[in-house]
Amino acid sequence: MNTILLYLGALFTTLWGVAHLIPTKSVVKGFGEISNDNRHIITMEWIVEGVSLIFIGVLVGTVTIIDPVSIVSRAVYSIAAVGLIVLAIVSLLTGFKVKMLPFKLCPIIFTASALLILIGGVL
Repeated sequence: MNTILLYLGALFTTLWGVAHLIPTKSVVKGFGEISNDNRHIITMEWIVEGVSLIFIGVLVGTVTIIDPVSIVSRAVYSIAAVGLIVLAIVSLLTGFKVKMLPFKLCPIIFTASALLILIGGVL
């Protein structure tokens, strides 16, 4: 059961990371007329968050495949969960205030993924 929770946490995190990458171009266009520097910064930030989420999910999935009960795996699970909780807090204080539903889902998905990883791998 713990392994299933770990894989679910990894899967949700990875899929939400991919979901960040897909609309990047349209999100940037949604800002309207902005400077090229701001356009590049927003693009970079969207890509960085998506890639970071994919990395966390793949890392959790990989250590789970290799050895889900090792001390290294448990450290990865703990660090991944803390990272996701930090992202959830940042999203709650910023993106949650945006009217678009996907922004409101971020803190929920980050927290749920962190809990699945913590319950499956640490507790």
